[in-house]
Amino acid sequence: MFFVLLERLRQGYNTSKYPKIEPILSPRFSGVPKITGSCDLTCKACIDVCPTEAIAKKEQSIAIDLGKCIFCDQCVPLCTHNNIQFTHEYRLASHQRSTLLVTKEVEKIGFQLNQQIQKLFKRSLQLRLVSAGGCNACEADLNVLGTPVYDLNRFGISFTASPRHADGIIITGPVTLNMKQALMDTYDALPSPKIVIASGTCAISGGLFQKSDEVCNGVDSLLPVDLYIPGCPPHPYTALNGLLQFLGRV
Repeated sequence: MFFVLLERLRQGYNTSKYPKIEPILSPRFSGVPKITGSCDLTCKACIDVCPTEAIAKKEQSIAIDLGKCIFCDQCVPLCTHNNIQFTHEYRLASHQRSTLLVTKEVEKIGFQLNQQIQKLFKRSLQLRLVSAGGCNACEADLNVLGTPVYDLNRFGISFTASPRHADGIIITGPVTLNMKQALMDTYDALPSPKIVIASGTCAISGGLFQKSDEVCNGVDSLLPVDLYIPGCPPHPYTALNGLLQFLGRV
């Protein structure tokens, strides 16, 4: 025990000062895309290469759906006009599916606070995590929020083992048919009012598995979603920022 305490003293205080101080992200991190300039109407290179059909033509330019994008950056080198760039903006979450569409004119993700949710859950939010057929990447990055660096509990947010003790569920994965009933049972077990959060591209749209007969193509085909957290997987700071924005804490 003495050596454990000694090691903790040696390590010092490692918790991030976020949200007071902006986090320093890896140079390889891909955040909100920025679309500049006009496109050649005959060019569809970025649309054809996108594995999740996240890119679509929009008038003289393109639009990128962050609910479908897996941030693979394959579209960037194929754009001969250099119209697509992925920034380091990690604030991707939104309360509404339609606001995840990024265009040349709309670069910032919209977020509207829900007064009732703030009133009820601002100081304490208990969540039940449901992995609905995910690859475990989203689950792993949500688990990271419990480590000393992020220390999710300091904001009054934590994960519970039972849906009966939770205020809401946070769902990862494209919702496979085998997990559909388990998800619905978990939702029914939550006391009202209940919150539904879709975390990751698969949970929002089905991601790489969309159009498969074995998945439900995201959560909002089954349940009303209150918060969308894009990413494949979402960076822990993206998830943390989304939760804090949702509660009106930032």
